Amino acid sequence: MRDILPGRPQAKLQAVTHGLWEGQQIIAYISGNALVILDSPNHVLQTTYIDEESELEAVAFDENTGKIAVTSTRHIYIYQPYGQDEGAVKWSLQGSMSLPDPDDSITTLSWGMPDELLAGSASLTLFTTHGATEQIWTKALANPVKFAHFSPDAELIASTGRYDRLLKIWRRLAFGSEDQHFDYYYLSHPTAITGLHWRQPFHKDQTADNVLYTICADYKVRIWSVGEHHGVHGLELWAEVDLMTSIQPRSLDHQSQKRYAFFVDGRHFTHATERAVQEATPAEKDQIALNHLIEVAQRSPEICVVLDDRGNMSAWGFENIGAKVKKVTDVFNIAHVDGLHLHFAKGASGLEDNVQFYAFCHDKPDSTFTILSHHFDGRLEWLHARMDYFFDPSPSQPKRIDRKATWTGHSHAIKKVNRSASGRALVSRTVTDECIVWVQRPTDHGMTLHRHSTVKVTEHIHRTSLLQEGDFVVFLHHEHIALWDTRGPMAVEAGRLAYKLQGKPLCLLVIPETQPGGRIVHIATISSEMKSICWEVRLPWLERDPVTGRKLSTIAPHTNGYTNGHPEIGIEQFSTFDLGSGDDLAFVLPVDPAGSAPVISGFLDTFARDIAISYTKSGVIKSWTARVDIERRKLDWLQTSTVETSIPRPSLASGTSIRKAALVDAERTTLTIWNTRSSQLEYEEKFEGNGIIQDLDWSSTPDNQSILAVGFPHRVVIYAQLRYDYLNAGPSWVGIRDVRIRDITPHPIGDSVWLGSGNLVIGAGNQLFIQDENVEVSEGLFPSLRMISRKKASIDIFTAVSRLNGPLPVYHPQLLSQCVLAGKLLLVQRILIRLYQKLKFYTEGDELESSLGFTFEDFTESAEGQMTASRKEMHSSYVDFSDDGEPETVTEEVAASLNELVQTKQIPLLSSREQFRLADIIECVGMVEKHRRSIDDTAGRFLLFFRQHVLNNAQQEPISWREITWAFHSQSQDILVDLVSRHFNGKMLWQHAKESGMFMWMTDITALRAQFETIARNEYTRSEEKNPVDCSLYYLALRKKPVLVGLWRMATWSREQTATHRLLTNNFNEPRWKTAALKNAYALMGKRRFEYAAAFFLLADHLQDAVTVLHNQLGDTQLAVAVARVYGGDDSPVLLTFLKEKILPEAAREGNRWLGTWAFWMLNRRDKAVRCLVSPLSTLLSPPETPNFKSKSYLVDDPALVVLYKQLREKSLQTLRGATMVGMREEWEFVLHTARLYERMGCDLLALNLVKTWEFLTPPPPTKHKPGVLSGLNRPPLSPAFPHTSFHPSQNQAPSDFDFDPRKLLRRRSSLVVADLPARELPRNELAASVGGLVEVEGESSGEGSEGEEVRLDEEVDGEVDGETGGRKEGGDAEKGEKKKAPTQFQEPEASSLLDAFGF
Repeated sequence: MRDILPGRPQAKLQAVTHGLWEGQQIIAYISGNALVILDSPNHVLQTTYIDEESELEAVAFDENTGKIAVTSTRHIYIYQPYGQDEGAVKWSLQGSMSLPDPDDSITTLSWGMPDELLAGSASLTLFTTHGATEQIWTKALANPVKFAHFSPDAELIASTGRYDRLLKIWRRLAFGSEDQHFDYYYLSHPTAITGLHWRQPFHKDQTADNVLYTICADYKVRIWSVGEHHGVHGLELWAEVDLMTSIQPRSLDHQSQKRYAFFVDGRHFTHATERAVQEATPAEKDQIALNHLIEVAQRSPEICVVLDDRGNMSAWGFENIGAKVKKVTDVFNIAHVDGLHLHFAKGASGLEDNVQFYAFCHDKPDSTFTILSHHFDGRLEWLHARMDYFFDPSPSQPKRIDRKATWTGHSHAIKKVNRSASGRALVSRTVTDECIVWVQRPTDHGMTLHRHSTVKVTEHIHRTSLLQEGDFVVFLHHEHIALWDTRGPMAVEAGRLAYKLQGKPLCLLVIPETQPGGRIVHIATISSEMKSICWEVRLPWLERDPVTGRKLSTIAPHTNGYTNGHPEIGIEQFSTFDLGSGDDLAFVLPVDPAGSAPVISGFLDTFARDIAISYTKSGVIKSWTARVDIERRKLDWLQTSTVETSIPRPSLASGTSIRKAALVDAERTTLTIWNTRSSQLEYEEKFEGNGIIQDLDWSSTPDNQSILAVGFPHRVVIYAQLRYDYLNAGPSWVGIRDVRIRDITPHPIGDSVWLGSGNLVIGAGNQLFIQDENVEVSEGLFPSLRMISRKKASIDIFTAVSRLNGPLPVYHPQLLSQCVLAGKLLLVQRILIRLYQKLKFYTEGDELESSLGFTFEDFTESAEGQMTASRKEMHSSYVDFSDDGEPETVTEEVAASLNELVQTKQIPLLSSREQFRLADIIECVGMVEKHRRSIDDTAGRFLLFFRQHVLNNAQQEPISWREITWAFHSQSQDILVDLVSRHFNGKMLWQHAKESGMFMWMTDITALRAQFETIARNEYTRSEEKNPVDCSLYYLALRKKPVLVGLWRMATWSREQTATHRLLTNNFNEPRWKTAALKNAYALMGKRRFEYAAAFFLLADHLQDAVTVLHNQLGDTQLAVAVARVYGGDDSPVLLTFLKEKILPEAAREGNRWLGTWAFWMLNRRDKAVRCLVSPLSTLLSPPETPNFKSKSYLVDDPALVVLYKQLREKSLQTLRGATMVGMREEWEFVLHTARLYERMGCDLLALNLVKTWEFLTPPPPTKHKPGVLSGLNRPPLSPAFPHTSFHPSQNQAPSDFDFDPRKLLRRRSSLVVADLPARELPRNELAASVGGLVEVEGESSGEGSEGEEVRLDEEVDGEVDGETGGRKEGGDAEKGEKKKAPTQFQEPEASSLLDAFGF
């Protein structure tokens, strides 16, 4: 906890009490209906709310028993301590009591003997609280009591009424008797008594004469003591001090008519002097200040300190009070100084213009001289002083007094806290519409809140907004809007304006300005029916820049306090507007301004900062931005994003200006975090047993990383962004802190908000808690934070978030993995070799450069360049140091030695888990290097990640479809098969094959069947008894029934042997035996033996049923595909139907593009296999699939998709055709989105490399059609720089809408492209190029057959026209007759074009 504002102290004479109990300093005060107990400036022991009361009157602490009594006007509540033996003291209610007369008002409390409590009202009443509370004495008075205090020995009571000049001293006649009797006498004063204080004895049990100090309205302090006759005549006047003459300021302009006095009892003064002597340095011990203090202390005086409100102080000492002979020197002046800063309120009036002081210093070694100053304007200050500094006679003492804390807050429960855009000012509002503006104030102990202004509002406040860093505040009421000037301690209304709006106003938005200066501000509200009003607020010129704090030069000429004839401060209506229908609208709210400047560029586009976020009952989040058009006096609105969250009836939402949004479901237990820029779900968590989620607050670091605080009734969980991790599918948000306030206050949290400095401010009850900006680094909360600061236990929240989500060091396993995927294996080897060289001489505590000396250029070089650079570097820079020559590549030996270093040394910026992953990658790179010259890049990628998968995979999960796709496109599959089976020691079972995805990526059907037979053999020999059931499915899929019959013949041990063997020997081409096989299959399904049932379906030649059972019932998609491929070949209708109807819809529902591209390639739709890497999968299917909730997750993306896209699009004519059907803008957005993913993963170098080196296919020229007929075709824009005609290919856009000529699309003349278009399409496209228009257009549905198949020609061109050009459609019929015929004469093509077409 950085700081705490425990509540506004009541403006009552007895609102504060303090004392020492069992060695612990206790301070208690009352605030509204709360009792606040503290023991140090920033530590609240307990807050107790008395719900039956609205205001409390007085509080008293008993040093004997530790009990605390509080009272309202009617009831007294007694709290007794418990838990002191456990070291955590708390107070619980012992009982309550009230006065017999219901109309009586209690004003004062005082503890007498142990468990004896005096209450002052229109009478004095004495209660005993030992056991049950009961009244033991009462006496009615003429005048209601103002003060009534027991003397320390409980023999005397001093009481006086309001405006009373007679002080009544009650003397107890008998101690210990059941009936209490007091007699009394008067001490007369010339005017009303304004203060009382009994001198405290040196020790609690010491018997000492009673001494009473009184302060009177005639500006005099009187000291009353027991006279010569020891109480026969009672107290007698011993001395008096004139407060006015005590302070004689050096200059006349420092004169003041106000005086304050407080007393420092002898015991506190002695302890404070001892502490000053202990803390003094040797140099200070020779100085006059300390020697002066020691000289004073030797006289054991009581001290009276007199102050005025201009910083002047005079201190008096009283020696030998009550001695028989009074000497002139018994009252002496100790100091007369000025320059004392006690922070008196400026302009306070009436009841608020009062201050009470309490001074103490105890005999505990850590106790310092403390002054509590209770300002009646609602502050309680804790001031520290060193006694020698405090009484130092020299005028230039700078450290005279030090303010440790200011306790203030509200008197009622806080309902809402709003912040300014920069987070430097807050306004808090209570349930009674009491408003306070706070500003952030740096102190020696860190950031805290300072009360800037109080606003007294009588009507209900709907919404609030702060302007000019808290100098002005706008309130939206039911029928009018009000502007308040809060530059002074009491705010004044500067203007109000009535308004009429259809619907209920939902929010108050500050529109970002395009001009700096803050002179004119625009504020808007949006209603529940999406109607809106904007107001223009005129404010004075800003004197200081709100962000930097520098003084601004004022430009405008001021004429007579007005500028250009307008009042300087005012509010007027600017414009009204309609944002559409509010039918489904749930709420509109302003976004949390995440560290963004209040001034924006003048452009209204999707790059503009969001200012509002709306959500609907069906769960659609929309973000909005707006720009003020001063000339046309209107507000332009733009919707910047729409996210379909599929969360019905959300109860809470919050957005940030950097495109993040959090949403809470209808039950208020599930939190989801969305990236509104990419419409992706980044995080989901369900909270059980924590109460409901009631608040969401965003903040951001200076480098725009987001932080989210999720508020519950008694705790706040703070979440920070993590880097995306696609290889381990890790979470992208993590809770870095859990703030629980139940120990400090029982009141639920009202609201919380972020300060710009990273401190979270929580409002609960009357109190504001300012959390520390540091995060405790604990193993339990988040292990990866541990590596950040191995030396420190806590770390600044901004640093923590930047480390969790910032750029990675080059040796980080995630960056290395992504480099491998991006085809930079040689660069990875160079990085690892450099790391090896550094680690050999590294000891913990050394600096290890996170870039290892690599530059951005190293990441953009081609593979050949990297190889030569690596060699050159090895032979130049390190040759002098090496004994045996540094390694050039990461061989298995180098990997082993590097791993030894990695496993023994703690590497900076890596957690232990990441270090293990680095070791895995090093081992895998070593293994890939061994085979690198005999396998291609894609095989290398597969091998590396397969090896890593096996090392990390305890559950034997199948490998991901990403790795399967790499192997699928590899040209070295025979080597891969050999390596994978060698990994499983040649004993590959189906579970191993499934783990490696082998039967998904092998393309050679003969090799596939041979491998399947190996698995059949291994499955058979797996168990000791060799059960033919285990391998039945495999042999029947291979159509090797005789082998299975032979195996059953040998299985004499099996009960099923005879019947099965007899059945299998029949001819299953006959319908009778087919039926028998089917019956067996269904019977086995009833027994849930699904794999064996599938085998019998194959026996009956029902491949479709076998595949369905394996996929649906057994849940093994890989086995279903493998059986279909082995049994029917790659073009079997059953396999193709299964891929179309099961695999592709599943891929679309889950958003799995790797699975989608694999399935399209298997279906020989290579154009779609390329398109689905960029376009949403669901749009490529007919009918389109509805994506499920899982498909909204950020994990469906993968930056490696861009690598595959680049590789596949130039592979064959079909893929090239698919690439041309991806809109230019779509590809542009895909590349930028991938770059953003790289950045979010911490791989900023790869993001930069991607956008620097990406090549777009040369855009095709538009087809020459007859003018007017097809002018509105949905064409791709030639440049992605024109967002207004964003191109998205319509679902059935034919590829021949493009002049598709591969020679013009490829940049490099060396591109080798496989001609895999269906036979009749190639010449057609050649013709199209020569004629300038296409003869016939092939529909999407026609190309789904295999190569060379007859292609259906579609005679229709869909002439759909954009709405902008008239919206008419022309069918193909009108077009048919007008089409040009193809020329019949044969033209011999040029030799160069033929060579070009074949890639030479």
